[in-house]
Amino acid sequence: MEEEPKNGSSETPVENDEDAVIGPGPAPKARAKRPLQFEQAYLDSLPSANMYEKSYMHRDVVTHVAVSAADFFITGSVDGHLKFWKKKPIGIEFAKHFRSHLGPIEGLAVSLDGLLCCTISNDQSVKIYDVVNYDMMAMIHLPYVPGSAEWVYKQGDVKARLAISDRNSLAVHIYDARGGSNEPIISKEIHLEPVKVMKYNPVFDTVISVDAKGLIEYWSPTTLKFPESEVKFRLKSDTNLFEIVKCKTSVSTMEVSPDGKQFSITSPDRRIRVFWFRTGKLRRVYDESLEVAQDLQRSDAPMYRLEAIDFGRRMAVDKEIEKTETAPQPNAIFDESSNFLIYATLLGIKVVNLQTNKVARILGKVENNDRFLQIALYQGDRSSKKVRKIPTAAANVNESKDPLTDPTLLCCAFKKHRIYLFSRREPEEPEDATKGRDVFNEKPPPDELLAVSDIGKAATTSLPENVILHTTMGDVHMRLYPEECPKTVENFTTHCRNGYYDNLIFHRVIKGFMIQTGDPLGDGTGGQSIWGREFEDEFHKSLRHDRPFTVSMANAGPNTNGSQFFITTVATPWLDNKHTVFGRVAKGMDVVQAIEKVKTDRGDTPYQDVKILNVTVPKS
Repeated sequence: MEEEPKNGSSETPVENDEDAVIGPGPAPKARAKRPLQFEQAYLDSLPSANMYEKSYMHRDVVTHVAVSAADFFITGSVDGHLKFWKKKPIGIEFAKHFRSHLGPIEGLAVSLDGLLCCTISNDQSVKIYDVVNYDMMAMIHLPYVPGSAEWVYKQGDVKARLAISDRNSLAVHIYDARGGSNEPIISKEIHLEPVKVMKYNPVFDTVISVDAKGLIEYWSPTTLKFPESEVKFRLKSDTNLFEIVKCKTSVSTMEVSPDGKQFSITSPDRRIRVFWFRTGKLRRVYDESLEVAQDLQRSDAPMYRLEAIDFGRRMAVDKEIEKTETAPQPNAIFDESSNFLIYATLLGIKVVNLQTNKVARILGKVENNDRFLQIALYQGDRSSKKVRKIPTAAANVNESKDPLTDPTLLCCAFKKHRIYLFSRREPEEPEDATKGRDVFNEKPPPDELLAVSDIGKAATTSLPENVILHTTMGDVHMRLYPEECPKTVENFTTHCRNGYYDNLIFHRVIKGFMIQTGDPLGDGTGGQSIWGREFEDEFHKSLRHDRPFTVSMANAGPNTNGSQFFITTVATPWLDNKHTVFGRVAKGMDVVQAIEKVKTDRGDTPYQDVKILNVTVPKS
């Protein structure tokens, strides 16, 4: 049967071979991606704030975070401490603190119903907790070092089965957490290498496990055999389950979607892979390698671009993470509808629509002082109902848009003693500066304590109140404010005394705005403080960008000061409470204006170098 001609095709059919076009035909049109129905309603049930709303402290670096369906947040740190936090209608509150292990917590698992959680460590013990009563209910002594732990029972099961793998052998052991015995119910060697990661899929009552070589296996938690009735393949060669081995990488973390149809895997090669559970086929691969991040930075997409100095710093942190074996493993989690994948990257926390394959939003992009790694999502109590395919906001379109629950993303960050909470609310700006979003519920680490101690304050009395910058275009006399911003002035004057600024160029000059210097690399990406780390902002109500010739610290976001500073040539009130004002030009305004007028390239770098020759600091 002959088809009717389509738009753009000839009305006259081809009558013989001589008239036919020889060669390949035109490429078929790309099929338009079907939009996700109720996408906005799903997004309204997810955190959306650009900045984290609150953070709370642990005594040491936080390495594990989890959310219980019983409305509890559970967090663990490298010193073996475990904390329980109760979810309130808005925010969380501290509930209980345990010293779970003497060494680092190596694994944290929460049961599907949210009633039980367990921790494992190198001390060959498993601690089991009753979450709702926040009490340690049992401890299992193991004759081996555990590698991974996972709860493998459904709500209503008689036995609370807990699967634990042996780090140094092939065995997987199943224990009854309520049985009171140290002996496993059943044990079996499932893999040819030690099991590294296990995740339970309650919808199909199947455990997915991955060994050290990257081989993926499915097995039943009751028989430890392959669940033929739950999957749509018989041979793994019909699937993509060898993908990890083919790519010569391993598995860092694994997460299963609430509907049981998908699971995600993160790997050291910085790729996030999403598989269909029943067919074992690969659905999506997201490349978050540093090379891709650099390509995005060079692109014109504003959603992915960062300031050059900020991007350089984030790249350096990510390279350090790769070298740090004890860093928390980043994971990729699903929302309750299983339509969105959420994971932390160098850029921030991405929320990706799996159907349209597009980034829906990025959380925490402005939080350039924190590299988020492991995350857990709270969207309300799922223990008493099935996963909602259409969220409340879509089902009740005429009602208030405010969600019935308080969707919250729980995060930990690289080398940080804190847990971070992203919600749908931006952090409030309290009138009292001491009551900010970072709650000091523990004694601060020594370096933070020194910053606020009286000893640190006493040193401000001997700080210089003026310096002279000798530049290739003349001298600039600057008045400093050590009482209002002691740490900034101490950093600046110490660098001046040590010759740190000698022969540095003014690398960024913008007419009608400012001149910037203080970067040893000369491109805006370098420089560090005298303490070798970034230090906090020091805002004072009497020091504002309300006039030209204001001396202020350059940064890449809150509390990221190093060595770079700039001098304004006009009033710039939009910079207030973003950059620390620590000085004013007292003499040499004409020199500043002369530098401002030099010719620059498209990147605002002067064609002819203008340098700081040296700095004169009076003896205190």
